[in-house]
Amino acid sequence: MRIIPSIAACLLLAACSADEASRPDRSVTVVAQEIEYLPEESIVEAIGTARAARTAELYPEAAGEVVAVRFSPGDYVGAGTPLVELEARAERLALKLAEVRVEEAEQLLARYRRIEDTGALSESQIEAGETALAAARIERDQAADTLAERTVRAPFAGHVGFTEVDVGDRITPTTLIAQIDRRDRLFVEFNAPEAVFQRLSEGTSVELVPFSQPERSISAPIRAVGTTIAEDQRSYRVRAVIANEGDRYRPGMSFTVRYRDRGRMRAAVPEAAVVWGGEGSSVFAVRDGKAVRVPVTIAARRDGLALVDAQLERGALVIAEGVQKVREGQAVELVEPRTRDAAPVETAGAQ
Repeated sequence: MRIIPSIAACLLLAACSADEASRPDRSVTVVAQEIEYLPEESIVEAIGTARAARTAELYPEAAGEVVAVRFSPGDYVGAGTPLVELEARAERLALKLAEVRVEEAEQLLARYRRIEDTGALSESQIEAGETALAAARIERDQAADTLAERTVRAPFAGHVGFTEVDVGDRITPTTLIAQIDRRDRLFVEFNAPEAVFQRLSEGTSVELVPFSQPERSISAPIRAVGTTIAEDQRSYRVRAVIANEGDRYRPGMSFTVRYRDRGRMRAAVPEAAVVWGGEGSSVFAVRDGKAVRVPVTIAARRDGLALVDAQLERGALVIAEGVQKVREGQAVELVEPRTRDAAPVETAGAQ
């Protein structure tokens, strides 16, 4: 008989609790957070390869025997520096002979000029002397050019690579002497997807991470963009440039290329604020002291935030903690309401 009153008491308490919980005017304590609007971001990654700002393969202009190699692999040489010399005895003699003929033609024309007023020479003879001098000078210049071809010189300042040419070798115009690179600046070329063609353009900055130094990040502006889209890969060629201070990097090195593509602005809410139900995802906004369910569509997630499409005005309060005990239209009491500091957004947008 004692058990019956106890059961009745328990049922009465449960009924009271259920009745209290069903009262919509009963407020609950929650923590709300002011929403912010952030750009939707996607990271585009590619692999880039470095090349020198200027590079050239050096070939001789003439055939012959190598008599001197005046550089070592890796040397930095100035523009016009002699690198390889070929045997040139015959060419030097030809130049001396041409210079002698110029001197003879000059002396003959000078004699003609001295007696020109005496009438001893016709005008045609003087003109022939002038023509002979001009022809002798042309022959001298040709001989000088032929002699110059016996020396391979640096076309611009840069670093010279390895060579397979040694003194005593006989080479031809098809023999590769060496490669010279100007690498105070490097171009990093990569393929970018067609989807970012309108946004990844000249002047935009990208992030470069060297394979040899994964802890290092370099901001590099884009200097050139390909004019066509490769049909097989649906991508286009892009060239960024970096200053190679301290000669740290080399042509041919690989870089990870990252570009943060900024999309449309979306409302950012804490991930914990999103609740799921039969009608999909939603959040509870605080309006006039009451909880109002607002449907949302999650577009992206970043740093503990959900970027959503929703009817949420800028500065609205969204319940971030205590959302599990909130119902539509229920009065809420804010505890320690706070505004979340705006998350830093690292971008590589157009400059």
